[in-house]
Amino acid sequence: MRIIAGVFRGRKLVAPEGLATRPITDRVKQSLFDILTPVLADSIVYDCFSGTGSMGLESLSRGCSFATFFESEASAVSRLGRNISTIGVQDRSRIVRSDLFRWFADPANAPAAEGRATIVFLDPPYRFVTERAEELLGLARDLMSGHLAPGGLVVFRHDSAVRLGLPPLLPHDSRGYGSMTLDFLVSAGSA
Repeated sequence: MRIIAGVFRGRKLVAPEGLATRPITDRVKQSLFDILTPVLADSIVYDCFSGTGSMGLESLSRGCSFATFFESEASAVSRLGRNISTIGVQDRSRIVRSDLFRWFADPANAPAAEGRATIVFLDPPYRFVTERAEELLGLARDLMSGHLAPGGLVVFRHDSAVRLGLPPLLPHDSRGYGSMTLDFLVSAGSA
């Protein structure tokens, strides 16, 4: 795993252990970031279910101003912290080690308007789309009610065989890459 472009291009990331995470391939990551380039500069990124932080760190390398990484698994948090430190972006990032669903549901965690996310990477374990669909729907509502900036974009990565709409987020675009799909979702006022 590595950063593929930007100021930290080529920097290696500490890889995940075992099969608990599904790192995105360089080809898919390049395609995704080609799409995101026009909105990355000075953006605020939420990397949800971040694992080793590949998406948020790639965003920081390409010009986003701040990334918040959400991860609850202890070994992944340790690797994520090492990756942030290795890249040297501690001042432009933070790790939230908490149950993501509970954290977003708590209104006390909603940032001020200027701190809302402009890009959210939503990359839950694939099984969550069927096993925890109601919680993902709640998360979409929570994002809209105080975490996503007006005009913000959610990139939802999931197994291509399983679909899940996340209202009140509206579909904007969808790209298939073999067994993986990236859905691009926006708020109702942004479509």
